[in-house]
Amino acid sequence: MMLISAADVFRICAWDDLMTALAKAHAGEKPLVDRSSIVRDNDGVTETYLNISAWIPGKAFGSKIITVMPKNPSRFENIPAIQALVVLFDGQTGSPRALIDGTSLTYVKTAADSALGAKLLARENASVLTLVGTGGLAPFAARAHFAAMPSLQKVLVWGRRHDQAQRVAAELSQFSIDAKPVDDLEAAVRQSDVVSCVTASHEPVVAGAWLRPGAHLDLIGGFTPEMRECDDDAVTRARLFVDSRWFAIEKVGDLGDPIARGLINVSDVEADLFELCGDGYPVNRRPDDITLFKNGGGAHLDLFTAMFIADRYEAENE
Repeated sequence: MMLISAADVFRICAWDDLMTALAKAHAGEKPLVDRSSIVRDNDGVTETYLNISAWIPGKAFGSKIITVMPKNPSRFENIPAIQALVVLFDGQTGSPRALIDGTSLTYVKTAADSALGAKLLARENASVLTLVGTGGLAPFAARAHFAAMPSLQKVLVWGRRHDQAQRVAAELSQFSIDAKPVDDLEAAVRQSDVVSCVTASHEPVVAGAWLRPGAHLDLIGGFTPEMRECDDDAVTRARLFVDSRWFAIEKVGDLGDPIARGLINVSDVEADLFELCGDGYPVNRRPDDITLFKNGGGAHLDLFTAMFIADRYEAENE
């Protein structure tokens, strides 16, 4: 069994290569998927233990085990809030094939998933990105979007703490990205072509009224029914797309909450990545269309990414 480290994951997962692999996988057979979680309240903070699994019969099985401990960054040095392991099994024999660092895989997979969505949905001449959030995933999201959309020229970084926004902007500058920390989120969103939210917020952070005509809103952070990164106005103004209909519609708050209250219907979601990458759903974007892409994640994405990583790692070590 291969043991694949975080360093190996980051080295193997060049953005263009990973996004190409994800697009190809979405055009193929849909995996069987499942998800279970244990959640508890720890003094007002939600802690979560997740197990998500996917299976492409005859090809591969995969499971990701995740811990979400939001207090970690404030309590322990260099221990992130979200950590994980991914186990990949051979699709013919069921034998363990690889154990992969799941934290790094989650970063690159999630960022590439949203960047692929933006590549398919955002306006072709997008030049300004606003990055909302400063957690561990945030820099990866910005880097993936810049790889997916060469027209992007600068990123505005907003966080609840200015020093954290400065830190992320400085990190992005090391990758030759023009990044600037900002304090006024509304002003940043109003001038942006793409807005990428990477927060754990339970209250809307981005207002639909701020979105300029033609903007693309990317929602990454919310993964429970209680979490919201945008308000109802954003949802009702935008054309709605998701990475999968399994996990991004009714199981997370950004779309699930408005659906439960009758503001939108499940049928308002036009397409997911399987449709966009498979038969080529005709987006037919008009110049003023606002598009919203909800990244719900899911074990199928982890499986697709794990297969890509394992194949590359195996080829390197033959």
